[in-house]
Amino acid sequence: MFNDRAIQNLYEIIGGEKIMSPSPAKNHAYIMNNIFFNIQSYLKGKKFGRVFTDNMDVHLPDGNIFRPDLFVVCDRKTLKQGRTVYCVPDFAVEILSHSSKKMDVTTKKDIYEKNGVKEYWIVNPWEKSVTVYILRDGKFKLDEEYMIYPEEELSEMDEGEKAAIKTDIKLSIFDDLTISIDDIFFDIED
Repeated sequence: MFNDRAIQNLYEIIGGEKIMSPSPAKNHAYIMNNIFFNIQSYLKGKKFGRVFTDNMDVHLPDGNIFRPDLFVVCDRKTLKQGRTVYCVPDFAVEILSHSSKKMDVTTKKDIYEKNGVKEYWIVNPWEKSVTVYILRDGKFKLDEEYMIYPEEELSEMDEGEKAAIKTDIKLSIFDDLTISIDDIFFDIED
């Protein structure tokens, strides 16, 4: 018999509507853990910032309740004890799944922007890509798109095109943290 309590909070409130969040695929968990590990390692011993995964509800000021795949709150003083966060994350990551892609790319992006999330990543496990948006003047601006290119595509590029490929993602919320695209997609299954 399954435990109703274990599944009761697997939803988000978006625009006043309860949206169920199905369990993610293994690659989703691998990617989330890889990003978490990099950020957690960076924050170790520092007196600022906390990184969370999708086991925390985030109550946004506009009334939406999200469970981002990963998020960072830089000011620890805004956090209270419990399973819920009542503040705007500084950084949020959504890892696409077939069922969430449209929501993550449109609705959630717009809501994160409206609430003042400073940096938003959309991670695509199938394309092995990360799209980075930075909040500037109250609007998300596409900062960069990072991708692991397949060998056949790399073989068709000239040296200038290969040299232009960016592989290290600098988090705008921290002065000195970059995460390699290879680290994000480390050990995922093809």
